[in-house]
Amino acid sequence: MLSCMIGISTFGQKTVTNQDLIWYGVFTTVKINEKWYFQNEVQERHFVNPLSQHQLIFRGHIHHLLGKSGWEGSVGMCLFLQNPNDPYAAVKLTVPELRPHLEMAYKQKLTGLTVDHRYRAEARFFHNTNSARTELEDDYNFENFRFRYRIQATVPLFKINEKQLFKVKVSDELLINAGSNIVNNLFDQNRLYAGISWDWSPDVTFDVGYLHWFQQRPSGDDYFNRNILRFTLFHKINLEKPKLTQGDKSLENQAK
Repeated sequence: MLSCMIGISTFGQKTVTNQDLIWYGVFTTVKINEKWYFQNEVQERHFVNPLSQHQLIFRGHIHHLLGKSGWEGSVGMCLFLQNPNDPYAAVKLTVPELRPHLEMAYKQKLTGLTVDHRYRAEARFFHNTNSARTELEDDYNFENFRFRYRIQATVPLFKINEKQLFKVKVSDELLINAGSNIVNNLFDQNRLYAGISWDWSPDVTFDVGYLHWFQQRPSGDDYFNRNILRFTLFHKINLEKPKLTQGDKSLENQAK
């Protein structure tokens, strides 16, 4: 609600740049046991017109389930490769950013839907560049903290068979900046998403949807209004040893 109010109150009097993008993502979840799992993300993001690289992201995080409460905690790191926000920029310098993060998440299973709450705090370290931003220089520099809250609802639509299920996903995420370098853009951005999810198998899910990304720039007077088509593949790998049934235990004892 806060981000929508900010956007409405400033849209008519500020500079808003409209852009169209496509995002592709592959999320691999490796289940270690009942309490621990690891997730790896690779995301490619590019402008549509003109066709130009925007961002490339590699993120890994380890998760721990806090009993049967529905809560889990995680810690992770992201390598974020940022190209110019202007697809027409003459200099296409790619600037790396490191983002360590801490996260808490809560899953609510309600009648007919599942609601996920994600709270993430991340620190942002940008690779140094020269003043003209045409070349990289040594080391990284801490820029700011960022706090993110995302609420997502997942609603089953229909089953094709016992293993394949179509669902609707709707989410909204608010991102807030913090730190001494933040002067005019305490509000960073808002991301509103709606899409279709297809559980092709218990271990593979495809998502396709629309993401609206509204972002305030550091000046405080300029904004990006982005329309994004997003494709995502989720893949699960289970490293946990299968539990033996009573029959399996009997055969194992006989073999001994």
